[in-house]
Amino acid sequence: MEFHSLNIIDPILRALEEEGYTNPTPVQEQAIPIVLQGTDLLGCAQTGTGKTAAFAVPILQLLSAGHSNEKRRKIRSLIVTPTRELAIQIDESFKAYGKYTGLNSTVVFGGVAQGPQTTILQRGVDVLIATPGRLLDLMNQGYISLKDIEIFVLDEADRMLDMGFIHDVKKLLAALPVKRQSLFFSATMAPEIIKLAATILHNPSKVMVTPSATTVDTVQQSVYFVDKGNKNALLVDILQDKNIRTALVFTRTKHGADKVVKVLLRYDIKAEAIHGNKGQNARQKALANFKDKSTRVLVATDIAARGIDVDDMEYVINFELPEVPETYVHRIGRTGRAGASGTAYTFCDATEKPLLKDIEKLIQIRIPVNDNHPFPLMDHNAVKPPKQQFRRPESRRPETRRPESRQPESRPASAIGIIKKARY
Repeated sequence: MEFHSLNIIDPILRALEEEGYTNPTPVQEQAIPIVLQGTDLLGCAQTGTGKTAAFAVPILQLLSAGHSNEKRRKIRSLIVTPTRELAIQIDESFKAYGKYTGLNSTVVFGGVAQGPQTTILQRGVDVLIATPGRLLDLMNQGYISLKDIEIFVLDEADRMLDMGFIHDVKKLLAALPVKRQSLFFSATMAPEIIKLAATILHNPSKVMVTPSATTVDTVQQSVYFVDKGNKNALLVDILQDKNIRTALVFTRTKHGADKVVKVLLRYDIKAEAIHGNKGQNARQKALANFKDKSTRVLVATDIAARGIDVDDMEYVINFELPEVPETYVHRIGRTGRAGASGTAYTFCDATEKPLLKDIEKLIQIRIPVNDNHPFPLMDHNAVKPPKQQFRRPESRRPETRRPESRQPESRPASAIGIIKKARY
């Protein structure tokens, strides 16, 4: 099937062709006709399936049908998403797909001065993409009114709940018109997600392009068992492969991300970190450098990486396993996007084996073990950390470093040198 088979108007088809889009992905093929009918939609779609176009294209078409040349435009569609990176990405998509429609869009998020954002809002926009905190703030100041919203989208609903935005979402829902079309997207469908969807949607159609919490088939996964103190050395060793042009590395904490970057820079591997402690300009610059490949390695925490969308990214490396199994699915979903191939490496020390077991139970596959590396796990009896209540990965304090295990005496001198230099 091609996009023109979905009854998309010529201005949008033209823009899609210029973006290199010819055939819709499964979620686009199923969702676009539903949204064009004006029906509410409940969508379960993984990262990298083309979800943004699945709602952006029909929204632009519906708004075009009722578009007027009023001097002061009213916000007719609102897309709420959890992170600034994802909000920016969605706004870029609306601008690309809608450049021949006469419609305009803007994005608002916190962490930056509100002046430039309010200036654009005062001129009037058709589509607003926003993170919850800044949206509520500008509503309270009188810069944003939701009374004219025709189409509302809640994107990445599972991450929204993980980040504690449920109360903000409820406040936004109370300000929306009762008569509206609502679209709800989530990568997972846990009971609390279904409960939230029921408060937003009215007789929705459902689109589920992949089973909940499964990994895409095009991603080649492998796990490396390694002592915690040798993870830096293993990462440096893997990155000696020049075929790895870019890699997205995940850590659990902001502090851990910064430490990994310092190690990589010491070995002349160009790397930058992206996490919540970084200013918005620094985060956007790091992401831009990664996209144009002037930065080879981007080290990120889970929340900061949620909106990263980089074409042809082939490698994701889990430097530390996530505490929540579903997060693993989101991480490796950064590669193997829209049918492309990808590779995901996971480092696992002895204390993380229970986390690996939970992940394999969730995705219902056994991740192949790669034991052909110079830093095999030696301390098999590391003390299992006490089970803690779930906290967001970025707010979790780094674990206290345990004494390192002694390495085999037969290790090559060069490898031993890396170990000594790369330890935390």
